[in-house]
Amino acid sequence: MEPGYTIVIDDSEILSALCGANDRNLRTIEEYLGVAVVTRGNELTVASDDAETCRKFQVLMDRLTDNREALYAHDRISAILGNLETDIHAFLDESFIQIPHGLRRVYPKSLKQAEMIRLLETRQLTFCLGPAGTGKTYIAVAEALSLVLSRHVRKVVLTRPVVEAGESLGFLPGDLEQKISPYLRPLYDAMESLVSPETVRKMEDSRMIEIAPLAYMRGRSLDNCAVILDEAQNTTKEQMKMFLTRLGEGSRAVITGDPTQVDLPSRSESGLSHAVRVLSGIPDIGIVTLDNRDVVRSALVKKIVQAYEQQND
Repeated sequence: MEPGYTIVIDDSEILSALCGANDRNLRTIEEYLGVAVVTRGNELTVASDDAETCRKFQVLMDRLTDNREALYAHDRISAILGNLETDIHAFLDESFIQIPHGLRRVYPKSLKQAEMIRLLETRQLTFCLGPAGTGKTYIAVAEALSLVLSRHVRKVVLTRPVVEAGESLGFLPGDLEQKISPYLRPLYDAMESLVSPETVRKMEDSRMIEIAPLAYMRGRSLDNCAVILDEAQNTTKEQMKMFLTRLGEGSRAVITGDPTQVDLPSRSESGLSHAVRVLSGIPDIGIVTLDNRDVVRSALVKKIVQAYEQQND
């Protein structure tokens, strides 16, 4: 299937005006988006599967069809394009996560992060794929804290596959929580940057936070929980299926991972990649993919991720 994002224009007069004389308006839109826009019947398709480009295209079409007068004046279209960035920033400002007892709001720093927030708020299950530094774990933790501290769910469950120890934690010192805790440190780092350490301790004391290795999930039913499965690229297909079938009534789950950083044996397919492929057609499941343009950790990390992506092309 060719990449693309299609908008249907029912009114042929509006469609004609959108294209302009000799497709002049269409060429201006293409220059702005940096990709081709194709007409077919009553459809306009932007030739890209990049979420940010598709979002800009959708916002632009909304603005133009809401302002018919602009369609008949090329300079008015240029003015709308000039204001589009402001409209996009407004969209980012409208997408946020409210956390009681912590930072007042967590705002996205890119359109794909905004899309992730929208999916977390509207889907019971969301897959978020992307390289290090794109904020996927941070946003997942923020949404989980928002849900539990506002009493929408009873607790947060943090889990991940422990590939380095072969899912066998017996040789590590301490009890089960102490054994798995080092592997979940990134989640705790995000949590402690969002709420005070005292709030985290109170949540632990009241069992509002549970940490569990993925291997110990079998046979459980996770009801009324906010569940985060981190580093999911290191799950096997069997582990991923087992985890997904644990989700019970009232639960919300987010699965994060980087498909380019799989530590499984070379012959094993990542359960994350397999699940996204198998479940992509289910409307109730959200899937968002972030890339180097969404890296917010530092400018250097963004350059590193970009360099590795170019090497793999």
